Amino acid sequence: MRCRANACIAMVGMTPVGAFLSTVSYARPPFITTRSNSLQASSPEDILKPSYEIEPLPIRIGHGFDIHRLAPIEEAGQPVVIGGVEIPHKDQKWTDAEGKYVEKGGIYETQLGVVAHSDGDVIYHSVVDAVFGALTLPDIGQVFQDSDPRWKGCDSSKFMEHAYEVMTGYGYKIGNIDVTLILERPKVASFKPAMKDNIVSLLHTSPGRVNIKARTHERVDSVGELRSLSCHVVLTLEKTDEVPVS
Repeated sequence: MRCRANACIAMVGMTPVGAFLSTVSYARPPFITTRSNSLQASSPEDILKPSYEIEPLPIRIGHGFDIHRLAPIEEAGQPVVIGGVEIPHKDQKWTDAEGKYVEKGGIYETQLGVVAHSDGDVIYHSVVDAVFGALTLPDIGQVFQDSDPRWKGCDSSKFMEHAYEVMTGYGYKIGNIDVTLILERPKVASFKPAMKDNIVSLLHTSPGRVNIKARTHERVDSVGELRSLSCHVVLTLEKTDEVPVS
């Protein structure tokens, strides 16, 4: 599993990541009836504890989607990281749609990187979004905003760890996860087992509950031109017998 020590250390004077995440409580707050309380409930510390009850359904289903731009490594400033795995690759035939490096629309052979505020891990982001969605919570972009300097260059395993805490805090565990990764190049077949292992470890589940598929985009649109990569995740959450932490 790829390691990046202190990838999410907060800036001086700001709340450290661990302390920030630990401020969230998952007990259902009192029902909101006034406008002032409603506004208060939408503050960052309350964003993952809505006013309504998250009913203890036996099974919940979530869907997550993410897409990020690919660009020459010198422009992106960071490598291609998918499912917690850094993807080494030979120079790729990237379509220069804006004419920054070659004639507009021409092919520029280059090492690729992901353009993102964090590390741009489309699998991890999609899984987190699916967990939040299954629990009827705000999307990952609201929880980990790309305008927040705390998440600049952040290792997205931190987001996965937090999603696990949220999920278990509401009394759920992973039922199963089905990942569809969509990118033209680089090829990732040999890296899928490591991606799967990372997800299993971070979400404390078993290999028989996690599946990763990858496909190209048949040279169509930005994904087919190697200018982006995307991911869909569908997952189920199962209710546990454990009492949620209040």
